[in-house]
Amino acid sequence: MMTLLLLLLFLCETQSWAASKPNFVLLMADDLGIGDPGCYGNKTLRTPNIDRLARGGVKLTQHLAASPLCTPSRAAFMTGRYPVRSGMASQSQVGVFLFSASSGGLPPSEITFAKLLKDQGYSTALIGKWHLGISCHDPGDFCHHPTSHGFDYFHGLPLTNMRDCKLGEGSVFTAAFRLLVLLPMQLIALALLTLVVLKWLGLFRAPPCAFLFLFLLATLLLGLLLGFLHYFRPLNCFLMRNRDITQQPMSYDNLTQRLTADAAHFLRRNAETPFLLVLSFLHMHTALFSSKDFAGKSQHGSYGDAAEEMDWSVGQILDVLHELKLANNTLVYFSSDQGAHVEEVTVKGEVQGGSNGIYKGGKANNWEGGIRVPGIVRWPGVIQAGLEIDEPTSNMDIFPTVAKLAGSPLPQDRVIDGRDLMPLLQMRTQRSEHEFLFHYCNSYLNAVRWHPPNSTSIWKAFFFTPKFSPEGANGCFDTHVCFCYGQYVTYHDPPLLFEISRDPRERNPLTPTSEPRFWEILEAMQEAAARHARTLQDVPNQLSLGNLMWKPWLQLCCSSLGLSCQCDREDQDGRHSP
Repeated sequence: MMTLLLLLLFLCETQSWAASKPNFVLLMADDLGIGDPGCYGNKTLRTPNIDRLARGGVKLTQHLAASPLCTPSRAAFMTGRYPVRSGMASQSQVGVFLFSASSGGLPPSEITFAKLLKDQGYSTALIGKWHLGISCHDPGDFCHHPTSHGFDYFHGLPLTNMRDCKLGEGSVFTAAFRLLVLLPMQLIALALLTLVVLKWLGLFRAPPCAFLFLFLLATLLLGLLLGFLHYFRPLNCFLMRNRDITQQPMSYDNLTQRLTADAAHFLRRNAETPFLLVLSFLHMHTALFSSKDFAGKSQHGSYGDAAEEMDWSVGQILDVLHELKLANNTLVYFSSDQGAHVEEVTVKGEVQGGSNGIYKGGKANNWEGGIRVPGIVRWPGVIQAGLEIDEPTSNMDIFPTVAKLAGSPLPQDRVIDGRDLMPLLQMRTQRSEHEFLFHYCNSYLNAVRWHPPNSTSIWKAFFFTPKFSPEGANGCFDTHVCFCYGQYVTYHDPPLLFEISRDPRERNPLTPTSEPRFWEILEAMQEAAARHARTLQDVPNQLSLGNLMWKPWLQLCCSSLGLSCQCDREDQDGRHSP
């Protein structure tokens, strides 16, 4: 009898503990612009489920990505830290991982919110895109893999969706092909023509081996190009379930439906215990895709079709929470890793990037269009529905917010740059805890944002800005993305100053004439930048050329037949989550 009573007491305590722990569903879009959802002003793109989420919660109108690029932004989101602190900010033009067999990634020493919640007894899952590395030294160490960073379960794409993953959608390496293959081929052709003309004129007789060498060199370059085009897709565009490849190359057929079904299954399987679900959409990054139920149905071509399919997926997750009667005990967050990629235009002129609304710029730059993203938080009964908050917040804030709600102390051995959002979301304070926010372009401090105490003003100072091309454009169309240094930027001394609270379009830079406190404001911001710089430590650069390059010994392949790497172990219903 005593044993039975103790068992009943234990079960009651366990249920009470579980009930006191909120669940978390974090929905992260890829390259979705703040002007895309209906709740942020779009009148023609149908997003009823994202809009439903906003009506039931808080809409953040100055929610900021910690970086305007996928890899560093997601590193900041997961760790609550500026990506430069973890080495996840590049010092070169390439700011993201492009190969699955790169050795860089989110360092094992970094602590994600998934690790903290797992230690608190949560079931944790990441479904969708990761883009923070796989392995360090050998293909079996999985040191950067989601399952090494606190996620019990992973099902999705370890790298990222890109044009090269979908046949007929072009390549992100076009500029590299021109530089490394097309230009040398033209030089070889010119050399061959010159030798032939000189021989014909009798001015110079080149030995036959010279012609043979040039011919072999051209053949080698062409062979390397064809080999790259043939093998890139299966070697980099594959799905994994935990640490096993399930589909190589990845198929886009009903991909959103498969991942959504798996996310719903995870919720159902873990309805009785606290859980963390990160549903990281492959939408809206190119290559754009949608199932037959959505293809051709929107007013915005393939981009609109994909956005409306993603919205459907959001609705499916909300419906499952309602069905399981978990909505009132679940914090749901929706955002995008950075702004829309405005330079995504096909050779036929189809716009495949989204809308950043009234804001200038987009992905890969720190104008507002690149970093101001949708931010929606819903928790019925805890957060008042229908609120709109215009205070500066960051995707880094999710880390301390989730940790505190789950009962986990924050790590004391490192700087956490995020701030707990709950006082702001519950209107216990009217101001963001971020007095200063620092906007990085890769590893270079690009701009500083200042919201002074006892002031409604929000200032933003740029140390450099990208050179948009062609002149007068709203992006770097000549290079497809904006770069962060050298000939691609304009440096400003004194820094270019805007009052974002009055000029959110960043059209009217201030001067000492137009703003009497011009020098005083800049001095305060430069001092803050200097204080911030003193908190940084030297760490290994995870996005160095050595860490970015493809390493054959790290390549994951589901077959043993060389580099063929062909398999399909995906179940179409996606029901394999724990």
